[in-house]
Amino acid sequence: MNVRLPFILVVACLACLTRFASAAPAAADAQVRTNLAAAVLANGEEQQKMLIDLANTGSKIVREVLVGWPRDQVIVYESTNGKLPAVLEDEVDADGKARAIRIDNGDFLKDDKGDILHLSPTDVTPAESDAALRSTIQKALDILALSAPDPDARRAAVQKLGNSARESNLQVLKLRLEKEHDSAVIKSIHEATALLELGSADPARQISAIKNLAKLDSIGSLDTLKRLANSKTNAPVAEAARGAVNSIEQHISAINIFGTLFRGLSLGSILLIVALGLAITFGLMGVINMAHGEMIAIGAYTCYVIQNLFGSGFGFSIILPFHFGSHPISFGLHLPGLNATGLLYESYFLFAIPLSFIVAAIAGLVIERAVIRFLYRRPLESLLATWGISLIMQQLFRMVFGANNVQVNSPSWLQGHFDIRDLILGYNRIFVIGFAVMIVAGTWLLLTKTPLGLLIRAVMQNRGMASCIGVRTDRVNMLTFAFGSGLAGLAGAFLSQIGNVGPSLGQTYIVDSFMTVVVGGVGSIVGTVWSAVGIGTGDQILQQVSGSPVTGKIVMLIIIILFLQWKPGGLFSIRSRSLD
Repeated sequence: MNVRLPFILVVACLACLTRFASAAPAAADAQVRTNLAAAVLANGEEQQKMLIDLANTGSKIVREVLVGWPRDQVIVYESTNGKLPAVLEDEVDADGKARAIRIDNGDFLKDDKGDILHLSPTDVTPAESDAALRSTIQKALDILALSAPDPDARRAAVQKLGNSARESNLQVLKLRLEKEHDSAVIKSIHEATALLELGSADPARQISAIKNLAKLDSIGSLDTLKRLANSKTNAPVAEAARGAVNSIEQHISAINIFGTLFRGLSLGSILLIVALGLAITFGLMGVINMAHGEMIAIGAYTCYVIQNLFGSGFGFSIILPFHFGSHPISFGLHLPGLNATGLLYESYFLFAIPLSFIVAAIAGLVIERAVIRFLYRRPLESLLATWGISLIMQQLFRMVFGANNVQVNSPSWLQGHFDIRDLILGYNRIFVIGFAVMIVAGTWLLLTKTPLGLLIRAVMQNRGMASCIGVRTDRVNMLTFAFGSGLAGLAGAFLSQIGNVGPSLGQTYIVDSFMTVVVGGVGSIVGTVWSAVGIGTGDQILQQVSGSPVTGKIVMLIIIILFLQWKPGGLFSIRSRSLD
């Protein structure tokens, strides 16, 4: 008994705490409702003050009433108990009548018998509203927006107040500043406050606001500051504005530089992922694989199929150009889906990544066993054969998936971005950079730290000698080609997240892939890395300088041609006594 008594006391205390915790919000909502009902029935300055005080509570109930008030959805119902403020529901019945919810307690309006009333527009009297009251309601809604749970919504509300050019909003922003904890919103409040103070008639306040905007690197205030800088009414204010404009423009230049480098690095990472598989098949094996782009498409289509399998399912039907009697020959396949939602559906991409590698590697293995193994050290024949394979595979994609592009939805954790001093860093670009780093690290470890890597390097450097010492060169060739194809599949998996997937997806990148491998040095993985980063960054810089994407690509191609004239072997040329 003595052992159980403390346990019972603890359970009782927890039950009491839970009850009080749930009762506190309910009591607060009841008080808000009571005050809100009184505000509807009030008038004049007292009504306006009550609405502003209610807006500072951040209550959802207050927002719903204030939004419906200008639309005549807030009514005052005359009952035997007096005037009852209520809000009409949006939904109406077949007779055009709607129920009304009492503001003071949240119950439906009822008649003397206790039945729920259904009111038509002619039966109700809308709550009075004039220009002054509508202005107060809008101000109250702005204050409510400052209390939104989403920081982005609060920032938008702050920016709206800052651009309103009403000094009366200064007090609202200062009150919000005392409650705000998000650093980005706090910065926006300081910026909005300074923007409002620019409209002051006091030059000292204007100069102080200009200095604050320069310190905050406020890009949004640049147009306003330029107008002040060109103003001739007050020389000290104009001088301070010119200094702030120069400071902010330098900040914008720095953002553009780092943004260009970031975009160039992400573009280089995409080129690297695409070209790394080709660096294996072409650079190390000497096979000109024109079907490399289709390995990319296989990886992208694998993502599409996995996405559908996590959803409603995947199916296709192919009609062959042959007939059995009068009936065309056709076949199809339907795979049921998991009908997943939420986090489970969002995880499809985590399964698609390894499967893209596996499916593309299997396709590469089949091509190597069926065609490529007969064409080693015959580059022209391998070029023509793989080009034919490329055309066949593109037609198969059209037959199975259709001629039109298909959409692969990105998971929510790959969408969006975050800012570092106004520099926007997209999650998908950060992902591809990290993705490329992992692939390069894995490839390097495979080639330098594993027995298979040792065999690959031995066969690629001297196939005859490796065969003489017992290395099964056919098997090494098969595994190497499959690995290079699998890397292309991984590239397709990510490319499916940044654009549509179509039968000719691989052809978009095949030229850039060969260019990256050749510039880096045929057979050099390190050279491929540096080449991809250099070409991607250079392309973005040239586009910024020239002001045209097409011009930038043309200039980049000319630079590559001149570079190869100077160094035909690329950045890192492979030297060996006997390199086939």
